[in-house]
Amino acid sequence: MSELKLAARIQRIKPSPSTAAADRARQLREEGRDIVNLTVGEPDFDTPQSIKEAACAAIMAGETKYTAVPGTVPLRKAIAARMKLFTGVDYGLDQITVSNGGKQVIFNTLMATVGKGDDVLIPAPFWVSYPDMVLACGGNPIIIPCVEEDGFKLTAEALEAAITPNTRWLILNSPSNPTGAVYTAEDLKTVTDVLMRHPQVWLLTDDIYDEIVFTDARIASPVSVEPGLIDRTFLINGVSKTYAMTGWRIGYGVGPAPLVKAINTLQSQMASCASSVSQAAAVAALTGDQKEVGEWLKVYRKRCELAVELLNTAPGLSCRSSDGAFYVYPNCAGVIGKKTPDGQVIKDDGDFVLYLLESEGVAVIAGTAYGLSPYFRISVATSEDVIRDGCERIIKACSALS
Repeated sequence: MSELKLAARIQRIKPSPSTAAADRARQLREEGRDIVNLTVGEPDFDTPQSIKEAACAAIMAGETKYTAVPGTVPLRKAIAARMKLFTGVDYGLDQITVSNGGKQVIFNTLMATVGKGDDVLIPAPFWVSYPDMVLACGGNPIIIPCVEEDGFKLTAEALEAAITPNTRWLILNSPSNPTGAVYTAEDLKTVTDVLMRHPQVWLLTDDIYDEIVFTDARIASPVSVEPGLIDRTFLINGVSKTYAMTGWRIGYGVGPAPLVKAINTLQSQMASCASSVSQAAAVAALTGDQKEVGEWLKVYRKRCELAVELLNTAPGLSCRSSDGAFYVYPNCAGVIGKKTPDGQVIKDDGDFVLYLLESEGVAVIAGTAYGLSPYFRISVATSEDVIRDGCERIIKACSALS
């Protein structure tokens, strides 16, 4: 049998750390271990009944064929209406593309625009897939550390220093996975002012958590803050997080028509279109009653507050409040250098996360996966009982260090 030769692009990337952590937690459970899994970044709620009924109705009506590559007209109209509400911008149907989840929209965008020698600026902490997507497309992920003292948010000075003639994109994620940081209109103005001085740099916004915001003000969009960037900003979103529809795989991108056309060309050769049934469900999600979204928001906020309160009692840990999404990002600098009961030294957040898993059966994700240490991510997309159990085990593990 001849040796399999892998393409260079696949050798440049690694599997998703968050997926790997969740898989490890499942494996240990299957082996009989008592594991509290705080790794999973998806709502624990079920998709609302009205959305499921819309999908069933679409099936019974025979809406089970290929759709147009960019998505159905009803869905793109629903997306346009939502974008008008959130950004104040009127987007045409030729400026909207629908794909198999927000992740594929991001990948398609980078694949259509990034080549060898192109730089993509990624503020850290970042969602784990951004750098590997850039690498898979032949580009260079340029990581910009965003420190806790700045709220884990990108500053104008750091952005200005990172831009070169090779810079093609800046990726912004607000609310942030993993920190829950939210860019206010004032924050965005400092960023957009820099971008206005560098016309070669485009802005990609990952807004997948934009309905899960704990601040009083609705989340700001850079195209509202700086209309001069509309022609080089691509807004990416989806229904996965807001409507507990992760498995339905519907994401969308909104922006300049030439970019959308290029993405659609790529998608026509890659996946043809997103599921017709899932698109019908997404129409119902975007146009239907939003009551459950508001109820879930209150639950997520309460869960985050509980986790922060408990974690701040753990020796060696400190945890900022989260302004959105369903994550908290505790600082574990205070446990680095300490010894476990069996004499092992905690050298970094990776060691600490492994210690939590082995000693107390708590699965979390090390900050190194998100580009900024020493931290770890906890997902609160689970019940208060599970959060309390997990945090109490973390407190116990920290208390056992010397």
